[in-house]
Amino acid sequence: MGKFKPQYRRLLFIGRKIREGSFPNCSSLAKEWEVSTKTVQRDIAYLKWELDAPIEYDSVKHGYYYTEPNYRMPTMTISESDLFAICIAEKALEQYKHTPLYTKLASVFDKIQGSLPEKVSVHPSWVESRFSFFSAPVTKIDGNVWQTITKSVRGNRTLRLGHVSPGAKDKGEERDVDPYHLVNHKGQWYLIGHCHRSQKLRTFALSRVNKARLLERRFALPEDFDIRKVVGSHFGIMWSDEEYHVRIRFAQRVAPYIKERQWHPTQKIKENRDGILVLSFTTNHLNEVKDWALSWGSSAKVLGPKELVTKIKRDLHAAAGLYK
Repeated sequence: MGKFKPQYRRLLFIGRKIREGSFPNCSSLAKEWEVSTKTVQRDIAYLKWELDAPIEYDSVKHGYYYTEPNYRMPTMTISESDLFAICIAEKALEQYKHTPLYTKLASVFDKIQGSLPEKVSVHPSWVESRFSFFSAPVTKIDGNVWQTITKSVRGNRTLRLGHVSPGAKDKGEERDVDPYHLVNHKGQWYLIGHCHRSQKLRTFALSRVNKARLLERRFALPEDFDIRKVVGSHFGIMWSDEEYHVRIRFAQRVAPYIKERQWHPTQKIKENRDGILVLSFTTNHLNEVKDWALSWGSSAKVLGPKELVTKIKRDLHAAAGLYK
C-alpha cells in the first residue's frame, strides 16, 4: 500500500527519521515505508538539491544525518477553517463535472490533501452530508477542443475553428479566430476573439465548436483590449454597442426575492408603500433581459424600453398561441 502514500508525507517521514539521529539508510527507510530503495534515493536527492536540506551520508554508520542539527523541513501550516474551505471548494467542483476542467481540478485538490502533514487529517464525509450544491446545467465540451483553445490563449496563436450555429443541420463552418478571452457564464464557456472573416470581435460557445486547430500564425493582444469595456453593462453573455435603460415592475409577492440579490451593477430599486417595487438598470443587450423578465411570469411587467416591451409582447403572444 506504500505506493499510494503521498510523496510529501514520505518526505516528512524521511526528514523525521534523519532528525532522530538513528542514521537511517535507503534500505531501512524503504522497508519501513513500503517503497523501493530507488524511490527513497530520489526522495533523498530531492530533499538535498531541491529543498536545500543539509543531508550527508556517514560511511561508518551507513546512514544519513543532518549537518545542521536544528534543521527542520519546511511544512505546510493549515488551520481548521482552511481545511473547511478546501472541503467546500472540492464539493463545489461538481458544477464543472462535464467539462475537461473537472479532472484537472479534482487532481489538484487530491494533491493539496495529500501534501498535508500526517497530523492533519481531512474527513470530508461530514461535508457531504451537510452541504449541497445545486449548480446550473453545464454544457459538454470536447476535451481536445478545450486543450487546443486554452493553449492558443496562452500562446497568442490563431485558431482555425469549426463552429456549428444553433439549429444548423450541417457540420458548421470554419473560420480563423484570434482568441482574446474565455468567459464562463451560467455553466457555459464562451470564447471572445477577433474573427478574421467578419473582421470584428465575436463570441463563440465552446460547446458548439466541433474542432479546433492551432495555426502557426501568432497575434498580439491589442493594448486597448479590456474585457470590461468590451462587454460593458451586459446583463448576460450577449453584448452590443447600444445602451438601454430597463425598468421592470415586480409584484409584492416576489419583491423580497428581487431585493435580496444584486442583479446588475447599475441597478436601482424603488419600493412603493404597497410593497410593489421597480427595478431599473442600464444594459447593452435585451435578449437575456427579456428571458429573465419572462421567467417571473405575471409577477413582472416591463415598463421600458419600448424595444423590450415589444419583444415581451411578441413572445407572450406566440406562447399563448401554443395553448389555444
